[in-house]
Amino acid sequence: MRIHELIIYKHMDEEQILQDMTFLMENYNSDYYNAQDMKSLLFDCVNGILELCVDHGFEGNLWHDYLTFLLAENENAYSTSCEIIGEIEGGINRIALHDFEIFKELFDYDFTDMERTLGVDCVSMILDYTGSGTHGCVFNRRIRDRICALAKALAATEDGEAFKKTVTQFYKEFGVGKFGLHKAFRIAHDEAGVRIEPITKIAHVQLDELVGYESAKKKLIDNTEAFVKGRRANNCLLFGDAGTGKSSSIKAILNRYYDQGLRMIEVYKHQFQDLNDVIGQIKNRNYKFIIYMDDLSFEEFEIEYKYLKAVIEGGLERKPDNVLIYATSNRRHLIRESFRDKEERDEELHTNDTVQEKLSLVARFGVTIYFGKPAKKEFQEIVRQLAKRNGIEMDEERLLLEANRWELSHGGMSGRTAQQFIDYLLGME
Repeated sequence: MRIHELIIYKHMDEEQILQDMTFLMENYNSDYYNAQDMKSLLFDCVNGILELCVDHGFEGNLWHDYLTFLLAENENAYSTSCEIIGEIEGGINRIALHDFEIFKELFDYDFTDMERTLGVDCVSMILDYTGSGTHGCVFNRRIRDRICALAKALAATEDGEAFKKTVTQFYKEFGVGKFGLHKAFRIAHDEAGVRIEPITKIAHVQLDELVGYESAKKKLIDNTEAFVKGRRANNCLLFGDAGTGKSSSIKAILNRYYDQGLRMIEVYKHQFQDLNDVIGQIKNRNYKFIIYMDDLSFEEFEIEYKYLKAVIEGGLERKPDNVLIYATSNRRHLIRESFRDKEERDEELHTNDTVQEKLSLVARFGVTIYFGKPAKKEFQEIVRQLAKRNGIEMDEERLLLEANRWELSHGGMSGRTAQQFIDYLLGME
């Protein structure tokens, strides 16, 4: 097999299994190598494929799933050019076709003679594999199903040209690598530097499920829609009372616009020093990225807000057009102020400068959206809607009476309190 001739797909993660399998394809019937060693290597390869595929929840022909996984994960000159845009022009298409013809040979390889020669049937066991029904610990069900479907489509292609067309269409529809396959990410920092890691399990909340706050949601939708369509958009701050749906609204925005190329990276306050590295990794990709900061606030002694100000707006390098910052906070001005600040103004020569420094961070968010606690009637409507969606059959008068009793001892009226009350009722059934 010609994997040493690959050009674009020359270096891939998890490719050691592929190298060992192609070595076996070329040498399994050679008298030069010990048959027991070849058999042992084949079992190792099958074990590697099985472990990877079970971790990702794949099923069916696991050899095809493994090869498809390599194609879907590899970020290279061709795949990153095709993501979102689709088929491109230029000489790179000829090179890509050359590589895809090699992959087509690997897809069509018949393991029958290898198994007969080595006296094993371990490959046959993974060519029609039935999974346990779970989606694995690496991919969610949506991504797992897409890769398994692509594997079946590639197996059915007639030649390298059709193979290339199918992969390219996949890149256009779903993207490539971690940014193409996943919605949300977090930051990890180790000795090798800053890594952006996928979050595989996120809440699938939809905007329509959030009762009330129609004006606030519209402002958020309008700003995000302008962003994903390439128009001018602003950094956005959602502030207000706890439990009113600020974080849920941002998660819902991601779910609504994911298929239009929106991605989200969650960043915590102690990671602000890594923001420049993060932006450097995403600024040239064909996706729109929201850097999400939940529950953002600073105490008087914390100075990270100064660094954030420079990253948002104020540094020499202009923030990329495909990056926005969305934050939620219970504080309107983000930085805690106290009466002591006013007392110390008498001792400071330029008191207004200190005040402006603290307020200037909020000024860098072009859109600010207020989420206040609902009034009693609004709270009761949220309870009604949630009860209806969850199939709770209870007399309305009793439902609202119990909800009012619940909120008195559980933090007051808010969407979060209403949801906790409904969860309590569901747990009692």
